[in-house]
Amino acid sequence: MDSKTVAYIIKRIILAIVTIWVVMTVTFFVMHFVPGGPFTSEKAVSPSVQAAMEAKYGLDKPLIQQYGTYMKDVVTKFDFGPSLKQKGRMVVDIIGDGLKTSVKLGLIAAVWGTIVGIVLGAIAALKRNSVIDRIIMVISTAFISMPGYIVGSLLLLIFAVNLRWLPANGTTAKGLILPIITLGLSPMANFVRLTRSSMLDVLGQDYIRTARAKGVSNTKIIFGHALKNALIPDITYFGPMLAYIVTGSLVVEQIFSVPGIGRAFVSSIINRDYTMVMGTTIVLAVLIVVMTLISDILYKVVDPRIDFS
Repeated sequence: MDSKTVAYIIKRIILAIVTIWVVMTVTFFVMHFVPGGPFTSEKAVSPSVQAAMEAKYGLDKPLIQQYGTYMKDVVTKFDFGPSLKQKGRMVVDIIGDGLKTSVKLGLIAAVWGTIVGIVLGAIAALKRNSVIDRIIMVISTAFISMPGYIVGSLLLLIFAVNLRWLPANGTTAKGLILPIITLGLSPMANFVRLTRSSMLDVLGQDYIRTARAKGVSNTKIIFGHALKNALIPDITYFGPMLAYIVTGSLVVEQIFSVPGIGRAFVSSIINRDYTMVMGTTIVLAVLIVVMTLISDILYKVVDPRIDFS
């Protein structure tokens, strides 16, 4: 690994750390500047009881002191504190339980969306301007344009309510099928467009024409040269896409009642659970930043011709 690549990686790591710090800081102060408080929704809470509860969780201290304590606990112990609404539970434990389901959903959705998207994109490029190409592009454009909650609601209505083939509740293995399909459709459509565009560009390169002139078989040209080089943009997109699937499952998990981190996050916002909102936001932000960093580094590994200077 040359010095330019090492310098680039160090620079990206520093930038990632700064980004995470900014997210943590902004999230902390925004949550404390929001009107109301975590205990205002409690039924018949007297001022003395509310003051006692604030003292218990350290909310009676100066804001700067709360910020310093919170940042120290997160950085040194990865401790987001106790949940203000789920008594006796730590935020990190709630997030961990939710991530087990959300990551499983995200990985499966990402895998099938990536494979199907690349295959359909390659077919569309090889059948350029044909009926097959137009059908694939119309379908991919539709899924890119439709928000996840629309797609999820339609699938729920068709397969769970009308046909009754699948359960509407995502608490069972069979019930996770619809959420996985919903989460994977948009990435699949993006992979179709990325692969098709990149494949068409590669197929028009001089080395492809040279290989054909030398009599290299069409199969070897497609799989040995064209598709391999056309996948570089897909690799760049895969990392952030995987993170966005997990973070973007908030609405989908609500629609299908999936006990993941998205459902816990929405519930914490409604209940004004400060520590839970901040902890979830930070974890999701770290996930996005880390996956983006990994994809940037892999971009160089896959294509050594890239110059980071």
